[in-house]
Amino acid sequence: IYQDFSLFPNFTVAENIALNEQLADNKRIVNWKQVRQVAQDALKQIDVSLPLDARVEEMSVANKQLIAISKALRQNAQLIVMDEPTSALTEREVRNLFAVIRRLQARGIAFLFVSHKLNEVLEISETIMVMRNGHNVSDGDRAEYDHARLVFEMTGQSIREKSYAYTPAPGAQPRLAVDQLTVHGMLQDISLRLFPGEIVGITGLLGSGRTELALALFGMLPIASGTIAMDGKPVRIRTIPDAISHGIGYVPEDRLSEGLFLEQSIGNNIVVRIIDRLRGALGLTDKRQVTQQVDHWVDALHIKTGSPELAAKTLSGGNQQRVVLAKWLASNPRLLILNGPTVGVDIGSKNELHELMKALAQEGMGLLVISDDIPELLQVCNRILLMRHGRIEEEILPMATNENELAAKLIED
Repeated sequence: IYQDFSLFPNFTVAENIALNEQLADNKRIVNWKQVRQVAQDALKQIDVSLPLDARVEEMSVANKQLIAISKALRQNAQLIVMDEPTSALTEREVRNLFAVIRRLQARGIAFLFVSHKLNEVLEISETIMVMRNGHNVSDGDRAEYDHARLVFEMTGQSIREKSYAYTPAPGAQPRLAVDQLTVHGMLQDISLRLFPGEIVGITGLLGSGRTELALALFGMLPIASGTIAMDGKPVRIRTIPDAISHGIGYVPEDRLSEGLFLEQSIGNNIVVRIIDRLRGALGLTDKRQVTQQVDHWVDALHIKTGSPELAAKTLSGGNQQRVVLAKWLASNPRLLILNGPTVGVDIGSKNELHELMKALAQEGMGLLVISDDIPELLQVCNRILLMRHGRIEEEILPMATNENELAAKLIED
């Protein structure tokens, strides 16, 4: 199961899951009834229901992940290699996947589970191998490892994150104030406040409305009713340019298809948002200013590359995420929305991104972090808002809960 899905975006859910079997059987005429039945059975195997006739390009990242898993499980493999299979899944979908793995394991199927999510590695594995820089640096029985040892073996150092401490300024004006925001069929009566220097987390199960809230605030979904204010001034956000003009930036959950121009250079990706500011009197791009901006952000965000002239696709996941952040930070937003900011990122890069987020908040930026990575939410956010069925149902303070309690809340119906 590939980390980046390897699906046909213009095919339907059913076609992506079942057509391999039609081809393998050398069928010249497609049996569409069978295609639907195969897809339905595959999804049922992991206890998921998806619209079989929907095109994959219309599906969320989490649903694409589930389709890829269902497709692989139809191949009757004796060894299944899973590369970051839970990177876009919520807590409930992870539970379902682990149940599937254990059922298949009981039938004699072996699994190689590749992941940066250490809690999941510790939960699902029987033996563990840690790799660093292309070498096996440690392996042994699961009982020999805990979270701290895994981090040390992966990075060569001990990493201990401190939770984010936020102290509101007396009489501070909210950076973002949302009141009774409604998007038909998706969000209902959403109200929230986010102050300068705050990092507020949004979490919930797939379909809870967490991504839809981000898209509405960024002008990508039509707002039916409700009000939005930035720094005390009412704003109307109907389009992406509206959101950008009011100082809102958005780091999407799928950096490969939504956040980067993969074939373009790292430098071009960094300056694309501010290219108009880098033009001279004759309307020509000032190459000296472009170079200064690119060099500044490569250095500031520790983007590891041989040259900014290389294509963005040559970077690791963590460095690609830094490029997406650099693109938005170059435009100096007042509010930054991050949707799954560390999905598919290794533990070292994840820690660095967390520290960067805290530093941005300490400089006065407001951050809205959408994630179902429970340790991430507890470490980075000073408040967590839990969404269900398109509504904010509960506000949780990280200092007043723990991983187990928050995980239980996430999977409650």
